[in-house]
Amino acid sequence: MGGGSLEKPQRVVFGETLVELGAANGRIVVLDADVSSSTQTRQFAEAFPDRFFNVGIAEANMVSIAAGLAACGYVPVVSTFALFIALRAGEQVRSQAAYTALNVKLVGGYAGLSDFADGASHQSVEDLAVMRAIPAMTVIAPGDAVQMRLALAAAIDHEGPVFLRVSREAVGEIHDGAAHPFRIGKGITLRAGSDVTLVVTGTMLPLALAAADALGREGVSAGVIDMHTLKPLDGDLLVEAARATGALVTIEEHSILGGLGGAVCELLAERRPAPVIRCGIPDRFGQSGPYAAILARSGLDVGSVCRAARRAMAMKAK
Repeated sequence: MGGGSLEKPQRVVFGETLVELGAANGRIVVLDADVSSSTQTRQFAEAFPDRFFNVGIAEANMVSIAAGLAACGYVPVVSTFALFIALRAGEQVRSQAAYTALNVKLVGGYAGLSDFADGASHQSVEDLAVMRAIPAMTVIAPGDAVQMRLALAAAIDHEGPVFLRVSREAVGEIHDGAAHPFRIGKGITLRAGSDVTLVVTGTMLPLALAAADALGREGVSAGVIDMHTLKPLDGDLLVEAARATGALVTIEEHSILGGLGGAVCELLAERRPAPVIRCGIPDRFGQSGPYAAILARSGLDVGSVCRAARRAMAMKAK
């Protein structure tokens, strides 16, 4: 793994990568809902002004336009805050992009609680659940800067609708692109364990690794799986983890209802029942405040994850 030396907001990495991909593929067009400075699609607008469309604060219309462009053979990348793609434009995403299986790429920025200053009105704690439930939709939440680049390239290459979740925050470089190649639908085992497995999605990856370190100091062997793709889910890897450790903890910057935790529980209930403790946002809205503080309030801190791991281990069949 990398040493995390490059600390750069994930949204900036998204913007940079979008320009690189746009230079290589003239069919890529970008649509934004008047938040290009926030989402960093302004980088694409500056490089390719004729292929950038500021639709204004009209997210539903933006998805409809993107569907039309996709039907004409373009590869539209639709970008705004994750909350507004998942909920404000939800009907258009479902009926005009997914139902028609059009090649539309939906990029939800400022995901989770990362828009810490604006609070519940802009924080997206439901987007993964919504997108997972839409037929034909591929759902990806990159874990670091390296994976952001690889995931965006994979989303562009993938034929069909994709939802890509992007954080506002700096993420650094954890993955080694050569050692950890990105494949849609294939999770990555970062650490093997024998006592408990931490399954993480998105930018909570550093938290999972830190919690595994803390558990290791207590004599607990904790595995770590980066489940960057929530749909299609890597069921075989989860079954293997359940067999190896017999207890799992899911970690996500999202509601514990319907996101990674829900997906893991659904799959294991049918294929390999095992105790699962979900670390994520409880059944409530977000709030304004310092980012680390509101994460901790939702149980997304090292101490909370370690306690969840001990609970899961205690629930193993005797």
